[in-house]
Amino acid sequence: MNPEELKKRTKQFALRAIKLFNSLPKKKDAEVLGIQLLLASTSVGANYRAACRARSQADFISKITIVEEESDESAYWIELLGESGIVKKKLLENLLIEANELTAIFTSSGRTAKSKINSQFKIRNTQLI
Repeated sequence: MNPEELKKRTKQFALRAIKLFNSLPKKKDAEVLGIQLLLASTSVGANYRAACRARSQADFISKITIVEEESDESAYWIELLGESGIVKKKLLENLLIEANELTAIFTSSGRTAKSKINSQFKIRNTQLI
């Protein structure tokens, strides 16, 4: 998946979370969990866009780690909405799957970037010897 496709996918994820938030019952617990989900899910796409504009490999790793954390946090809030009984779990299934898939994608991306830095570091150290 290329960066433009992933930007669209993260935006769609945020839009789906916004729709979920707007459909929540008007109760305090639903509002608190919903706001947390809104913050985390909209942060995924915004921070991914920032990662795409990273100034260095280290900057990219730093930013993509935030994206990974926010997508995983989104999954947590979705799980709480279901397990608390605020929303039927069945209605949350696809959104939770997407949150977990995005987390896996960003985790993998971060690992690949870290691996590249480690390889470059080893090559430089070998050349110094």
